[in-house]
Amino acid sequence: MSSDIAIKVENLSKCYEIYGTPRDRLKQFVLPWLRRKVGLQQTQYFKEFWALKDVSFQVKKGETVGIIGRNGSGKSTLLQMICGTLNPTSGAIHVNGRVAALLELGAGFNPEFTGFENVYMAASLHGFSPAEVDKRFDAIASFADIGDHMRQPVKTYSSGMYVRLAFAVIAHVDADVLVIDEALAVGDAVFTQKCMRFIRKFRENGTLLFVSHDMHSVLSLCQNAVWLHRGIVRDTGPAKSIAETYLQYTLQEVYGQDARLETLNQSTAEGNLDTPSANCTPQYGSELQVHDKLSEANGWKSGAGEILSVALQPVNGQSSDVLKGGERVRMTIRAITHQHMERPILGFLVRDRLGQDLFGENTLPFTDLNPCLFEPGGVMVGEFEFTLPMLPNGQYVVMTSFAEGDLVNNIQHHWLHDALVLNVTSSKVRWGLVGVPFTQVSLKAIQ
Repeated sequence: MSSDIAIKVENLSKCYEIYGTPRDRLKQFVLPWLRRKVGLQQTQYFKEFWALKDVSFQVKKGETVGIIGRNGSGKSTLLQMICGTLNPTSGAIHVNGRVAALLELGAGFNPEFTGFENVYMAASLHGFSPAEVDKRFDAIASFADIGDHMRQPVKTYSSGMYVRLAFAVIAHVDADVLVIDEALAVGDAVFTQKCMRFIRKFRENGTLLFVSHDMHSVLSLCQNAVWLHRGIVRDTGPAKSIAETYLQYTLQEVYGQDARLETLNQSTAEGNLDTPSANCTPQYGSELQVHDKLSEANGWKSGAGEILSVALQPVNGQSSDVLKGGERVRMTIRAITHQHMERPILGFLVRDRLGQDLFGENTLPFTDLNPCLFEPGGVMVGEFEFTLPMLPNGQYVVMTSFAEGDLVNNIQHHWLHDALVLNVTSSKVRWGLVGVPFTQVSLKAIQ
C-alpha cells in the first residue's frame, strides 16, 4: 500500500448467520459435520444477511471522509472492522498508523470500574503504559470535565458523561486515524464545541472517518464522502455532491409514488405575465435565553489584558434574559489592559453547536477611524448594536476575544470560546441556519 494512503478497503464483505430458533443454531453446529461424515448433501439451518458486500475505497493520509447512509446500511459494521473489533467474512483492510475510535456509547468501558480506572484500561488498549497514562491523566480529566464523577463507577454516568470521558481518552492517545460514529449527538453544546475544535485541529495532520446522519456536520467537516446503501457502496466523491444526491434519494424514499424527483442540470424555469394574487407575509419568530458562562469559559490569556464581562441585552435598556429574533440588541464586552496598548480590538462570533461561525464583528471598523490608546489599568467597553437574527431551535455559543493589532497582524491576548450560551427553544424558523424575515411569499398563475 502506498505510504500516502491511511486506509485501504478491498472487496470487504461481512455475513451474519440469522437463526430462526436456538434449535437451528444447535443443528448447524452438529448436523453438517455428521452429514459430511456419511457423505450426505449439506444442509444450511440459517439465513445469510450480508451487512457489507464487496466494499472498496481508500482514504489518503490527512483526509476527512464522511460515511453516510440510512440505518442498517452497514456504516457501523464497516467502522468496527476498520478498528479491528470485528472480523470480515472476506476481503482485506489495510490501515497505516494507530487508530482511535468512538464507536458507540461506552464502548470499551467496564461499567463496574470507575472513570479513573477506565481511563487507564482504555489507554492500555492503545498501547500506553501506566507511566505514560500518568503523564496524560490530568489533561484527559480536564478535557472530560466531569469532576468528582471520575472516582465513581461509569455505570452511574449519564450518556453525556460517557461521551465526555470516552472522547477525552481518544483525544490524548496520539492517534493517526480517528473514527467517530455519531457519538457527539448526545453531547451538550459547550462540550460539542470543544470536541469540534479538537477535530478541526486533528484534521491538520490526522485522518478522520466521520459517520453522521447530519448532513450539515458532514459538509462542515468532510472533504469527501462514501455513501453506503444496503451493504454496498452506492457512490463516492466530494462531500457536497454526495450529500446533495443522498438528500434527494432520501426525500424520494419518503415521497414514494406521490412525486418523482429529477436531478436538474440547468435551469428550465420559464415565466410570463402574472395574474394578481393575494399577498402573504409569513410570520417568523425566535426567542432565546442568554446564559452567562464567562467564569466557566475555556480559552487562553497572554496576561496583557483580559475580558471582564460579556452581555447581550435589548437596546431599549430593559434587562431581559429572553430575547426575540428581529429585535435590536446590544452586545457589550468590557475589558481591562495590563500593559500599554495602542491598537486594542474587541470582537465576538456566534457559533452553532458544530462550531460553524454564524455571524460576528469586532471594533476594527471603529478604531481604524478613531485610534484608541490605553495605559495599564485602562478599562474599555466595546458595544455592538445589531438586529438579532432568528435562529432555529438549539444551543449556540458566543466566542469573545481581546486582541491587539490589525486585521492581518494581531495578538489574541484573551480568547473565550463559550462566554455566553444562547438557548433557543421556541423558534418558528423552519429552514437553514438562520431565519430571514421574508416580507412576501406568493404563488401566481402564469397566463
